[in-house]
Amino acid sequence: MNILVIADAQRFEELQQKGIAKHHEIQWKTSLEEVLSLKVFDLVLDLTFDDRPEHAAVYAKNPAVPVLAGMVKTSLAEIMNQYAFEQGFNIMGCNFLPGFVGMPVTEVSVMDEGQQETIDDIMHELGWEYALVADAIGMVTPRVICMMINEAYLALEEGIASREDIDISMRLGTNYPYGPFEWSERIGIRHVYEVLKAVHDVTGDDRYAVAGALQTAYEAI
Repeated sequence: MNILVIADAQRFEELQQKGIAKHHEIQWKTSLEEVLSLKVFDLVLDLTFDDRPEHAAVYAKNPAVPVLAGMVKTSLAEIMNQYAFEQGFNIMGCNFLPGFVGMPVTEVSVMDEGQQETIDDIMHELGWEYALVADAIGMVTPRVICMMINEAYLALEEGIASREDIDISMRLGTNYPYGPFEWSERIGIRHVYEVLKAVHDVTGDDRYAVAGALQTAYEAI
């Protein structure tokens, strides 16, 4: 396959560490605007789609090219409603947030059974393991991790423990690979904030209401 990767440097490095099955040609671009034509590609991995959902307008004009799009802050249903996919919906959602790209199992959302067959073939070609999750803002793992980070910022606000002690306690107590503040550094405060806000906006669940200390950290970026 001839694969186009749209990614920032951090996520492209994570993708390289994750690896793609051999015998595929990969072209890396930091912006879709750098690409003259999608028709020469068999697959697009758009790791930055969450931040550039307007890319959907380009993909809608190239329905024959399947797209695995980083889609945690929005949903397939929203994208399909916002853009005219008159010739077929070719986007499938993936958890491509920084810090998650290299995970051994990739979270994926699809619109229908037809896409499920497509994603199965694509993942086999890439040599990746994947898990299907519901088409919902936040997916599954990002919701859990970002909510955990938010709780850690609440604990920090209340003076319960230091950042270092919270990280150590969570690693030892839950066997997570990283503590919540370590996770926030890997993902990036902006992404954590935007995931929490997007989930809170759509669910109204106070568990996702952004902690004051996290809001401050976001505004300081």
